[in-house]
Amino acid sequence: MENFQLLAATILGVGLLLVLVTRFKINAFISLLIASIFVGLGAGMPAADVLSSMQEGMGGTLGFVATVVGLGAIFGQILEHSGGAESVARTLIRKFGRDKASWSMVITGFVVAIPVFLDVGFIILVPLIYALSRDTGKSLLYYGIPLLAGLAVTHAFIPPTPGPIAVADILGADLGWVILFGFIVGIPTAIIAGPVFGKYIANRIHVPVPDYVEMDEHHDDEDADLPPFSLLILIISVPLILILGNTITEALLDQAVIEPQFWTETLIFIGHPFSALTAAVLIAMYWLGVRRGTTRDTLSELSMEAMKPAGVIILITGAGGVFKQVLINSGVGDMLAGGMADLGLPLIVLAWLIAMAVRVTQGSATVAMITAAGILSPILVSFDVSEPHKALIVLAIAAGATTLSHVNDSGFWLVNRYFGMSEKDTLKSWTVMETIISLVGFSLAFALSFFV
Repeated sequence: MENFQLLAATILGVGLLLVLVTRFKINAFISLLIASIFVGLGAGMPAADVLSSMQEGMGGTLGFVATVVGLGAIFGQILEHSGGAESVARTLIRKFGRDKASWSMVITGFVVAIPVFLDVGFIILVPLIYALSRDTGKSLLYYGIPLLAGLAVTHAFIPPTPGPIAVADILGADLGWVILFGFIVGIPTAIIAGPVFGKYIANRIHVPVPDYVEMDEHHDDEDADLPPFSLLILIISVPLILILGNTITEALLDQAVIEPQFWTETLIFIGHPFSALTAAVLIAMYWLGVRRGTTRDTLSELSMEAMKPAGVIILITGAGGVFKQVLINSGVGDMLAGGMADLGLPLIVLAWLIAMAVRVTQGSATVAMITAAGILSPILVSFDVSEPHKALIVLAIAAGATTLSHVNDSGFWLVNRYFGMSEKDTLKSWTVMETIISLVGFSLAFALSFFV
């Protein structure tokens, strides 16, 4: 009887969350808090315990996420202001040539989305898509789908983007493993969903440059104003390499392959996400800001501007931590873990299915990721899950939250508006691309789970 009450409270709580977000259009942060209170009280927790669990969940989550997402947002804002995204794109187009520009666009999207939000990266780079389409006469989708695939894959799979950071923190996964597997899973996924699918769909749907787009002539000497490609790659790589170094060092220490020494402690310290991203921000401020004539006042303004979108993500993630903590403290986690053991369903499959269901229902990938992570987190406590396997579960959640973007997702309308497509053609191109990312990404993560 008690298990039935816990299960009913959880199902109704998730249902309430979806209704609040989709039917009543209540902000996801508030909706998650309301759902958490509902689940706690419905599971029989005293009201005072529900409130203390909410405080515990919010504080425990934001201590890490707020710092990492905040630093990552500033890093991306500086890169965007410097013209770094355009520099990467133009350099790769020159290297690959216009005949293979679809490959340069998927690589551009993959690289740029590491520090820059997906929608921002797309808006910055879409003029290049217009120019390529105009010059070659090809469909916008021939170049646009590869760019979007690169952006979407990195946005979902590779920290320091907010989604995988939030999920990794809620599940207690190591960011280094998430980054490593994110690249392993993300690269083939981006290729299949990008240049391969882009070529296929562009041959079936010809999307011209919209009539309302004003095209500017570009001159090669404009590239002189952009930061060097090699510098940008180096700066973007700094936090990734440092965090991976931290993970590898800790793994070798755990296996007693090496002994603790000053240099190992140094690598662990500088490779912590706090230290790695702080270093990246300072390097970007100097080389992409001060050295290029940006004033200190402007850098300060850019940092403040970056906090606006980051603040929303941070609060939603904190509310996801509240949801997780209520599930743990109410006993729901133990009940779900027992049910999972009886069913024999792999955790990684459950993670993908939950994220996919929430994503399709309410549209927001962020809400889908955080809701799925909140449900999975108390279950993981009852299982002996290795760090690499946790990272793959993070990717499975990210893949599920990418599924079937349609009319309830802001990304759908962003692509629809900038490409001037009908809703039908947007479903055939963007929506299918997102679903390919989900299916291929999950399949690769699931296959890797048998080896870690």
